[in-house]
Amino acid sequence: MQLSIIIPLLNEEESLKELHDWIVTVMQSNHFLYEIIFVDDGSTDTSWDIIKSISDANSNVKGIRFFKNYGKSQALHAGFKAANGEVIITMDADLQDSPEEIPELFQLIKTEGYDLISGWKKKRYDSVIAKNIPSKLFNWAARRTSGVKLHDFNCGLKAYKNQVIKNIKVSGEMHRYIPVLAKNAGFSNIGEKIVTHQARKYGKTKFGMERFINGFLDLITIWFVSKFGKRPMHLFGALGVLMFIIGFSFAMYLGIDKLFINTTGRLITDRPQFYISLTAMILGTQLFLAGFLGEIMVQSRTNETRYNISERVNL
Repeated sequence: MQLSIIIPLLNEEESLKELHDWIVTVMQSNHFLYEIIFVDDGSTDTSWDIIKSISDANSNVKGIRFFKNYGKSQALHAGFKAANGEVIITMDADLQDSPEEIPELFQLIKTEGYDLISGWKKKRYDSVIAKNIPSKLFNWAARRTSGVKLHDFNCGLKAYKNQVIKNIKVSGEMHRYIPVLAKNAGFSNIGEKIVTHQARKYGKTKFGMERFINGFLDLITIWFVSKFGKRPMHLFGALGVLMFIIGFSFAMYLGIDKLFINTTGRLITDRPQFYISLTAMILGTQLFLAGFLGEIMVQSRTNETRYNISERVNL
């Protein structure tokens, strides 16, 4: 199996047949051995019926259906687990990603030795205010935070070595940061290719402005996890010790001042430094304990991605 093409989808009944025919044309013209894995993320239209009919006509087409909408990350994770190809391609089901890009993406992985190639929609047909400007800000922040130099983290069209997708776990809404997850897993040869972006032909986008807010929050999460996920004591412990030293220093100052300098002055509890000292030492202790508990959790966590599949086709 040379290629596994994973297509997560939600209510894309109008585009599925056309997308399938387009992919098959590209596969046959390049003589690829392939499989197409549609992952229906809880569609409420006739998408699943169409997938089943396509699979009946083409044994290379497989399908996974969720009981409900779990999100794109969970859909990709299910597709990754089922994929058998040497090279895995992910793409969206809305016809905005062109299957004509697949052969070159395949060659970049197979002959150029890349672990991952991410598409870059340099010319976009989305709304400038609603998508383009927020996307540029998001990608700039992701580059600065992660150290992965990509222009378009959120492009659905990507190519991977099989080893990459079998060694990363995509959960929550972390599908935007698969290149970062791959880098953290040791796959550092990550490249980028300019790809064609097409105007949406059917329906409307399933994502609104909230995805960029969630994206920035996820970016903070993945930065923290990648930097301190395996060593939380390095952050919480260091902050805890610092806070405790600050509080203890204030306590020492108050004690020396009361015993040797201002022996007849006001009570220590009447001075604001006392409350600064007390608060800092309590916070320091709590932060240190948080780091200690974090270390215990790191050792025992299973970090499993969970979802329920209701049906499978040809798997």
